[in-house]
Amino acid sequence: MKPVSELLKPRDGTLWQLRREDSVYAALELLARYDVGALMVMEGGRLVGIFSERDYTRKIALQGRGSKDTTVAEIMTTNVISVTPSTRTHACMSLMRDKRIRHLPVVDGDTVLGMISIRDLMELIIAEHEATISHLENYIRS
Repeated sequence: MKPVSELLKPRDGTLWQLRREDSVYAALELLARYDVGALMVMEGGRLVGIFSERDYTRKIALQGRGSKDTTVAEIMTTNVISVTPSTRTHACMSLMRDKRIRHLPVVDGDTVLGMISIRDLMELIIAEHEATISHLENYIRS
């Protein structure tokens, strides 16, 4: 399996992010606009949390709170688990499974490079399996 840095290459440094003081409603709008399930919460260029659909459903919707008058800081996940660019995708899959998470920020020292999701890893696995199948089919035919 590849290092995580390979998954980030097509994104060309795109960092979809929020600020702690943004409203949860504004965060939901960004999730919808970017068609993603989580966004990084940044402060002064540093990762301080993650806001996810899960945070919203468990800490706003189920508790009857308002998304327009609650800030991201009030409900974001602050105990962020991250990986480095050299982390292998297989290790990311294991980490996601063990920690029951769906998103992993990729951090090099204090520099945030991006975030990968379980969807990114599944697309990679499917592409690798398809390539293997094609290779085996060609081998059998020749």
